[in-house]
Amino acid sequence: MRILWVFSLLLFMLPVRASDPLTIAAASDLRYALDEIIALYQSEHPTARIRVSYGSSGKISTQIRHGAPFDLFFSADIQFPEQLYAEGHVSTAPELYAIGRIVLWSPRLDLTDVSLSQLNALSFRRLAIAQPAHAPYGLRAKEALQALGLWDALEPKLVYGENIAQTAQMAQSGAAEVAIIALSLARFPQLSRHGYQLIPSDLHQPLTQAYSVTRHGANNASAHRFAAFMQSSEARSILEHYGFELPARRVE
Repeated sequence: MRILWVFSLLLFMLPVRASDPLTIAAASDLRYALDEIIALYQSEHPTARIRVSYGSSGKISTQIRHGAPFDLFFSADIQFPEQLYAEGHVSTAPELYAIGRIVLWSPRLDLTDVSLSQLNALSFRRLAIAQPAHAPYGLRAKEALQALGLWDALEPKLVYGENIAQTAQMAQSGAAEVAIIALSLARFPQLSRHGYQLIPSDLHQPLTQAYSVTRHGANNASAHRFAAFMQSSEARSILEHYGFELPARRVE
């Protein structure tokens, strides 16, 4: 009995172990929403150490294939984590967390009464979209323009951002007068003051967004804990605030 008591006392005296460091790779449309979710998570888990890298989903997928030490991958298109899961590069099946939307946005032109179908009638030199080859939001922008028969006419005016956040920055800096960006970015206070026009979702394939724990993060308890937090009411409320459509909550 005395030995058991001493052992318990020693356990009590040991310092509390900090959470495993967590490295997240996330699509750039999540930049503002995920930053808020992480801040909320860290307020509830003060020892959590989290680092985030934002970029295009396609480029992040390539980095994971080549061994990038990410623990958790948030993709703007479920196809990327699905492919990685089939290839064995992620350890959990993709979990749907949101549906994204695209908008027509400009910090210089009044788009109050301008729909995407009227874009070609506007006077502007450059239209910024994300690179369709590896950025889901850029591919959806291209699909929408093609659906309206505008792609060929507007292609000479296009400039490409490496990801959707850089695309918004191009319009902010003056490299383009108009941009097609994520609703989640257009809802950020510094960008929302310029206004935007929501692009009908039937003009493009859905932006079905999902996350997976990577093979690198398979044994990282923090990765699984944060992934579970994304299903919480608090995290979902933040996503909704930034314009994401939410899937039905997962039932455990």
